[in-house]
Amino acid sequence: MHIKQKKWRRLDGTIISIPLLESVEKSIKREKKAGNKLKVCIGSDSQVRGSVTDFATVIVFVREKKGAFMFIHNEKSRKLMSIKERMILEVSKSVEVAYSLCDLLDRYNVELEVHADINTDPSFKSNTALKEAMGYILGMGFVFKAKPDAFASSSCADKMVN
Repeated sequence: MHIKQKKWRRLDGTIISIPLLESVEKSIKREKKAGNKLKVCIGSDSQVRGSVTDFATVIVFVREKKGAFMFIHNEKSRKLMSIKERMILEVSKSVEVAYSLCDLLDRYNVELEVHADINTDPSFKSNTALKEAMGYILGMGFVFKAKPDAFASSSCADKMVN
């Protein structure tokens, strides 16, 4: 079975033309060589516009005390979904990417966090998916962050949703 390669890009719009794993490894090697300690945070966000839901997933490479850079993937869906279903789909997109990178990140001793754009305050609609999202992420063995600590999803991916 042939799996279609997802298109990733950098913040400046440059398309990442090599496989994601290879690009992430090159970035880690470059940053380690420059003496930077890295942490990778993965998050997704979505926006509903009419009958289309736009998704953005980001891989944020945080350099300790030296800023960050990110890779971005966008996709669209025409499927109508509840807020809870959309939140879980966002999380599943992040977990899928985290799972594909975790062995590589372990090999280079790079910390990994999965960020969910879900509010911990029960008065927000997204909170209906908090328990499931947390269970999903923690159950996969990843570090879980929700709002207000989930900057990869609530700030970075949020700005990248088309």
